[in-house]
Amino acid sequence: MGGEMMEGGQLVDDRAPLNKYALGCTLVISMITIIFGYDTGVMSGAMIFIEDDLEINDIQVSVLAGILNLCALVGSLIAGRVSDYIGRRYTIVLASIIFLIGSVLMGYGPSYGVLLSGRCIAGIGVGFALMIAPVYTAEISPPSSRGFLTSLPDIAISFGILVGYVSNYLFSKLTLKLGWRMMLGVAAIPSLALAFGILYMPESPRWLAMQGRLGEAKSMLLKISSSKEDAERRFRDIKLAVGVDENCTDNVVQVSKSSKGHGAWKELLLRPTPSVRKILFVAIGLHFFDHATGIEAVVLYSPRIFKAAGVVDKRKLLLATVGVGVTKTLFIFIATFLLDRVGRRVLLLIGTTGMVAALTTLGFALTMVEHSEEKLMWALILSICAVYTFVAFFSMGMGPIAWVYLSEIFPLRVRALGVGIGVAVNRVMNATVSMSFISIYKAITIGGAFFMFAGLGLCSLAFIYFCMPETKGKSLEEVEELFGKKERDLGIETTRSNVQHP
Repeated sequence: MGGEMMEGGQLVDDRAPLNKYALGCTLVISMITIIFGYDTGVMSGAMIFIEDDLEINDIQVSVLAGILNLCALVGSLIAGRVSDYIGRRYTIVLASIIFLIGSVLMGYGPSYGVLLSGRCIAGIGVGFALMIAPVYTAEISPPSSRGFLTSLPDIAISFGILVGYVSNYLFSKLTLKLGWRMMLGVAAIPSLALAFGILYMPESPRWLAMQGRLGEAKSMLLKISSSKEDAERRFRDIKLAVGVDENCTDNVVQVSKSSKGHGAWKELLLRPTPSVRKILFVAIGLHFFDHATGIEAVVLYSPRIFKAAGVVDKRKLLLATVGVGVTKTLFIFIATFLLDRVGRRVLLLIGTTGMVAALTTLGFALTMVEHSEEKLMWALILSICAVYTFVAFFSMGMGPIAWVYLSEIFPLRVRALGVGIGVAVNRVMNATVSMSFISIYKAITIGGAFFMFAGLGLCSLAFIYFCMPETKGKSLEEVEELFGKKERDLGIETTRSNVQHP
């Protein structure tokens, strides 16, 4: 059938032109994840100078590294409910303001306590950003280009990390007291710009439909769809998802409380359907493995890894770290063009296999360095190559796809809360790895730590293979049926059996 696919029982061309308005909205929303990426990346280099200036110990460094993600856990759970009440757009504004306050406090940073408070506030903003960016993007994206568009915020995260690394290198030329404060404080500027810019963006049509504002939802769909037929098809699916007759032509209707997201906790956690239970299990498992395989250890502690491998000069450490950011950004960019062609599942399997191989190689190289009394140049080069290879495969697979997959698998009525739970798990694992990595590698050696991550990578491969169906080309309203396929097929077979043998 060439470039065609089935959607909603109809034949749809998956090579439909990318809607420029939807692309523009996604690029604006991606700004918020650039700020998050910057806050993550810049801290890896800033910590080198904070340790010297504020004279803090390894425990304080670990807390400073991990507190962002613990607070993001709180932010992501709050953001899900907030976005259902005030809308996706104003939730983005709120996230920008929170980022602004956190950045100003970190840039001021007269003491460890103030710095930690600023980092914690910024963490709440991170939780909001990580919840709302994929939800908003998925809800405005046409099915034929949803993989590409929903991966753009992850490209933005990687670009932000890269900018953070470059900022480390540039501001390291300033005095000790001023340098790291400039690194952390400049994030306030884009936060302020985004808070105003987002007011000119449209609201999510699916959220509008949840409020019964069907006329506005349809008008928005006509702007962000590939064609008028595509808009009509999506509008019909959305009306059915919120419990409105598909033939209804009213501009404003009354919808049930459950359609507005009320009772989502009960539907998601207390009395979920079999398909929703599977979706929640996959969301939690995927975001557990997203960080259990060690990406945060590499992104946040790459200067320490390169130092353990044999690089000792601070400027060279920061320069080598810039390479991590370049690699991450480049390969996520490549992944965006493959998601809607190759599919989520294939890229995940290939990417995770490459990650396991790279982690094993890195563990071997660092172990050889640790047990050698002289500098091993081959092990140093192998370590750097392994780090870049790991980041490349992560960025083609688990990195972007964890967020794409999370944003598209939950039903509309529980989507904001479900994504919030997925983000919370992601942040817990991020905080766990970032706060425990130093203690782990001191207990089992730095090479042993990466062998451990390789073992967890093998577990994630099994999880992907057995638990994650392909969602490429499916409308958001069809994905729940995909997870309930086995039960539905069994029901069909039972009905046929009853017909044949009355």
